[in-house]
Amino acid sequence: MDDLKYGKRNKRGDWAPDEPAGNAPLFTFPPRPLALLKWLPSYFLPYNLLFALSAVAWWHYVLPDVEVMKTLAFGWIAKLFLVNCAALLLFFGAFELRLYILRAQGNRFKYNGKWPSEQKSKAFFFENQNLDNMLRTFGTGMPIWTAIEVAILYAYANGYVPWLTVAEHPVYLFCLALVVPIIHETHFFLLHRAIHWPPLYKWVHSVHHNSVNPSPWSSLSMHPVEQFGYLGVAFWHLIIPSNPLLALYQLHYAGFGAIPGHVGFDKVELGEDTSIDSHAYIHYLHHKYFEVNYGDGLIPFDRWLGTFHDGSKEGEARMQARYEKKKARANAAQ
Repeated sequence: MDDLKYGKRNKRGDWAPDEPAGNAPLFTFPPRPLALLKWLPSYFLPYNLLFALSAVAWWHYVLPDVEVMKTLAFGWIAKLFLVNCAALLLFFGAFELRLYILRAQGNRFKYNGKWPSEQKSKAFFFENQNLDNMLRTFGTGMPIWTAIEVAILYAYANGYVPWLTVAEHPVYLFCLALVVPIIHETHFFLLHRAIHWPPLYKWVHSVHHNSVNPSPWSSLSMHPVEQFGYLGVAFWHLIIPSNPLLALYQLHYAGFGAIPGHVGFDKVELGEDTSIDSHAYIHYLHHKYFEVNYGDGLIPFDRWLGTFHDGSKEGEARMQARYEKKKARANAAQ
């Protein structure tokens, strides 16, 4: 595919789409029903449906019987941990292999013209971004992921929280499944704003922002506190009446779903004329500019609070104006 039909590349080799980034037409006023209908398939495909099906697969083929999950036994927990690690290795690794190791589509649709493997930095373990990101992902991220998963399943199995069945509550649970991405977006935005508070940013969130040029393994490369907070979105299903399968979906949506925003490419080519949109541009701009786009665009939180950057010159001007006001307030306080 010719990426210059869809965007422009600057002298540094960085590519940007012609169309500014936008929010989903889900919370717009006045309503835009035609735009909503056109957008609706992308709410499910390809990622949301994939993560939902993965939760179903875990429930039927990976997890033991409920009676077994009533006790915290090493066997089923170790199996779950190993399956989680293997699945993440395959899923994230597929993007890494195709886009960054084989470089199957070169730098077409790549936001940052540089390759992380060619940039050494003392911010990373062994000055290597990929190695650092993988060590953080599997060293702390996957144990935390599995611990959250086990805690939720243990709570449901022992009746510590209400377990709504599909047979008795089909409509409610179907609607709850539909809003899993909305729960994620709200949780992520609130957490993300909190960890940009200077003390938390310095000690926690800066670890993730070391990857200014993110790649697939940057997705869950975070400080353990942030990993727990981010993946802890699944705990909402212990608070609201729900079902353990939906809690799994919520966790998979956060864990596996971290990759689209960090893949580093606007489109992943499948053939000469076909591709999948990554929907990564909004979050890439956050990694580039730090203080914009705290959400992923499903809900227009950033537009409402004045922190949205769509990648356009106008967005750049709004960001710079906000920086100048912030600088003036800081100087006035001295």
